Amino acid sequence: MKSRRSFIKKLGLSVAALPLAGSMVKAATLESNADENDQGGINQPIVISTWPFGKIANQAGWDILSKGGTALDAVESTARFVEADLSQKSVGLGALPDRDGFVTLDACIMDEKGNCGSVMFLENILHPISVARLVMEKTPHIQLVGEGAQQFALNNGHTKHDAPTESSKKSWEDWKKKNNYEPQHGLDNHDTIGVVALDKNGNLSGACTTSGLAYKMHGRVGDSPIIGAGLFVDNEVGAATATGTGEEVIRICGTHLVVELMRQGYSPANACKEACNRIIKKSPKYNKDMIIGFLALNKKGEYGAYSTKKGFQYGVYDNSGSVLKDAAFIEKE
Repeated sequence: MKSRRSFIKKLGLSVAALPLAGSMVKAATLESNADENDQGGINQPIVISTWPFGKIANQAGWDILSKGGTALDAVESTARFVEADLSQKSVGLGALPDRDGFVTLDACIMDEKGNCGSVMFLENILHPISVARLVMEKTPHIQLVGEGAQQFALNNGHTKHDAPTESSKKSWEDWKKKNNYEPQHGLDNHDTIGVVALDKNGNLSGACTTSGLAYKMHGRVGDSPIIGAGLFVDNEVGAATATGTGEEVIRICGTHLVVELMRQGYSPANACKEACNRIIKKSPKYNKDMIIGFLALNKKGEYGAYSTKKGFQYGVYDNSGSVLKDAAFIEKE
């Protein structure tokens, strides 16, 4: 009898261990594909953001993080830096207008507690990211749009600014002569700064701000101000942001997907790669002229990026310094 009990007990332990063994195999596989920045410890603080202007803007975020400031303040400051640069043609009031000549801005922000705020179709306001934060902190809502968003901004200390700039207006007038009112896709119109950060207390936050697709239809809104599409933060797991053709990101709830894949054990880069693969496989309107990229940061401070095609770059600022990196990509030229 004792022998039978011992046998059953051993058998039970062996069976119970099978799921664990499977998880260990999966974890080992994922670990072998880990990002190159995985150094086995916690890499914090750190701020990462999309495109070469993100590398420059990261300095504003790092100035906050390096002094013990919050990830939320850091991502807002990084985004504001690009918004204030009127030479940028895809973010802020210096951006290229829609096909009717209006510059309309979108932004969202999200903190470590799941609080979030968003503005869409906002005109004549220099810092939509800060208006999005006000929506998050001062209202019971998440999204404000159009005239209502502008009035809210004015009521909370923001002022009106003229747009478009003379340079952007001239570009729009030239475009009207030859482009038959079709919006532009590709590397010259990547349209977003997305930024995510991890502070010294281990808290994550993210921000995303854009003027949207150049020469878009008046009223068009892309993924950038949509929580779960252009930006998502889960303080237990990680944060992700997206850039490129927003319609394709929205179709797959792109950044929410990336964060959920990291929850399952994917490295940031592999999670971004899977999101790109899903767009290419499932989108009925995807074409090779489009570029869509994802950028992700996990709770350990590991980061990674992937793009549907060559050309996506991102900036990283941590205790090792500031660098600009080329994202891996799927489609060959």
